[in-house]
Amino acid sequence: MYTVTFCGHRQVAEQGAVRAWLDALLPELYAQGARRFYLGGYGDFDSLAASAVLALRERHADVEAVLVKPYMSGGPEPRPGMETVYPPLESVPPRFAIARRNRWMVENADCVVAYVLTSYGGASATLHHARARGCAVCAYPALHP
Repeated sequence: MYTVTFCGHRQVAEQGAVRAWLDALLPELYAQGARRFYLGGYGDFDSLAASAVLALRERHADVEAVLVKPYMSGGPEPRPGMETVYPPLESVPPRFAIARRNRWMVENADCVVAYVLTSYGGASATLHHARARGCAVCAYPALHP
């Protein structure tokens, strides 16, 4: 199954433009075989991605929206229509759990949809890992930090 994950900043200034980009991109990825979408659940970009995936799921019942939780308890809760998965992070200290969860998401995805505007921070590190791993990357805007 073709799997897509997302990485991006907590704050998104141009939310309307980013949502329009996601709404145009996700049907293209679906047409290429994407059916499983891993979602993070923190911040503006994750929220926009979740909304776009759930909208795609309304049109295509075979779409899987999966919230990947960094902690066994607490953290983001799934929206209606989402599944939940907890990767093997039991031995990871809590302060590293989100970064390790992000690595797991990339390592278990075929494509990363990215909203990364800087060359530093967690979103940039996740994008760098995706590129190093050879994942397909769809980036907004077409920046390559």
